[in-house]
This record gives sequence, C-alpha cells and structure tokens, in this order.
Amino acid sequence: MSQKTIKVKKSDLPLCCPRPKSSLAELHPRVYLPVKQAGGATCPYCSAHYELED
Repeated sequence: MSQKTIKVKKSDLPLCCPRPKSSLAELHPRVYLPVKQAGGATCPYCSAHYELED
C-alpha cells in the first residue's frame, strides 16, 4: 500500500488506526500510535503516516 500522511489534532488523541470513519477496505486490527511523543507515527499495518498539528 502507498503511504499517506494524515494530520491529526490533540483532540484526536489517543490516536488509533484505523480511524473510526475508515472505509471497509481500510480496516485492520486496531493499533494505538504514540504521535504525542514524537510528533508523528506510522501504522505498522497500512503504512499510514500520522502527524500531530500544533
């Protein structure tokens, strides 16, 4: 799969992938990502990259 970057806000924390409104094709086991510590994180299942906005 290709990597996509998704901007998230502090109000979205704790961040999990897949997101609640993901399509059926994007579903995989839920994983919580530590974007607050590093400012960004990549999902090990779908390679979606999340970045925390200020």
